[in-house]
Amino acid sequence: MSAVRIARWTIAAVIPGELVLVLFLVSGVRLPGWAPAAAEVVVLGVLLLQAWTLRSLYAAARARGAAPRAAGLEAVRAVVPTAVERIMLHELRAMASLGRWVVRRPHGARPGDLAAAYTGPQTAMMYGLVFVSVIETVALAVLIPWPAVERVVLVLDVYGVLLFLALHAACVTRPHVLRPDGTLRIRYGALFDLTVPPDAVASARVDRRYPQGRLVTLSQDGVLDLIVGSQTTVTLELTRPLEFRRPLGARATARTIRFHADDPRTLVTALRQPAAP
Repeated sequence: MSAVRIARWTIAAVIPGELVLVLFLVSGVRLPGWAPAAAEVVVLGVLLLQAWTLRSLYAAARARGAAPRAAGLEAVRAVVPTAVERIMLHELRAMASLGRWVVRRPHGARPGDLAAAYTGPQTAMMYGLVFVSVIETVALAVLIPWPAVERVVLVLDVYGVLLFLALHAACVTRPHVLRPDGTLRIRYGALFDLTVPPDAVASARVDRRYPQGRLVTLSQDGVLDLIVGSQTTVTLELTRPLEFRRPLGARATARTIRFHADDPRTLVTALRQPAAP
């Protein structure tokens, strides 16, 4: 097994374990005196292995002529699994979106751009999930008789409530964006981001559909559905296949894109207008 693969496996195993340990400590659970020390020794060993692997990969990239920044990014991406990197970045961006939501500062929308919201079909569901999570938190705090377990569950529930709010905030503050030159940026929170250049759009139309599937669904004939609240309202026919990244990092190509906009007619009308020079 190569050093890179060992580094990937160790980081994938240690990060959840460290999070569990921190969760116990924050919740006030008493652990044996040796447990935190042993955990830190393991983490230190993993960090040393990661540092050695990163240094080797960085040196190899530099030897091939890569710039320092590019060599560093190449080394990190070789060690950290793409799915882990994407999940961590998504949660960080989602939490940061809470601040943008409070100050009403959208991400990626400049003066002159058309920002198209898409959260209408899911807003009630998201607030419903937050309400249910709050009720669950209060109920479990009353029903659980063990203080240590109660603290662990409380931390998990509070984090769950924050995460639901952050997911919705990310969608509110990261709308679809149509630039004056005709470039369309199709997004879903911090999970999905696809830029469609104006010369790649063959046609655009209002087309309300109710497809079945996950958030990002790709058919065998290259039709990409970005589903919000079990519906899409805009269909883009492309002049050429466009590559996109799935939420966990896998790459694919689409020939047709169907996505949701709360006001599809305004967006489609703007797409059909000649682009500004």
